[in-house]
Amino acid sequence: MSSSVKSWNGKSVASTSVDDAGLGDKVKVRLLRSAVRMYEANKRQGTVCTKTRGETNYTENKPYKQKGTGNARRGDRNSPLLRGGGVIFGPRPRDFGFALPRKALREALRSALAGKLRDKEVVALSAAGFTKASTKMAAAALKALECDRSACLVLPADNETIWKSFRNIPDVSVVRASDLNAHQVLVHRRLVLVDDAWTVLMARLAKAPRRAKGAVA
Repeated sequence: MSSSVKSWNGKSVASTSVDDAGLGDKVKVRLLRSAVRMYEANKRQGTVCTKTRGETNYTENKPYKQKGTGNARRGDRNSPLLRGGGVIFGPRPRDFGFALPRKALREALRSALAGKLRDKEVVALSAAGFTKASTKMAAAALKALECDRSACLVLPADNETIWKSFRNIPDVSVVRASDLNAHQVLVHRRLVLVDDAWTVLMARLAKAPRRAKGAVA
């Protein structure tokens, strides 16, 4: 099967088609949710830290005598019950990252692309019109393709002219087809395919995962 998408060739907007036979006919929402959680968790720094009562720098002497003052029986100023004291069960530095199997991430990318095609949020762009880096021309191309919000530009290979043209536009990301993941597809409103980016994507998704050593076929 093939889906029709809008295309910009540097002069006018036309219509072209992309072959979506390798994506399947079902968007796996639960798998997409797991993939997005993984990518978001792996971006967390995990550097937040609070001090325990053993790390605060107050004196450990009793502030007043045990009896006769009418006050509570305070041990020292490091107590978590006092302002500026240690924190009970506070956050500590940790790694929030985790990984999903490569086969699952590949299937998540398929589902993300299928969802974009189903919602008609995929457009195409010809790099032939960019003879030199031009942010003005890049903005005009996005406007012609109705990419009025965020967009992810997918390149078939490194293209410095296209990268320089689109890198300064807010909410626009430029990524190679070999590096594209499901999170980048979903976080942007439009997916902009440059030249043969879709062919490279389909070739990448068609690759079978490497079989484990000694596995039976």
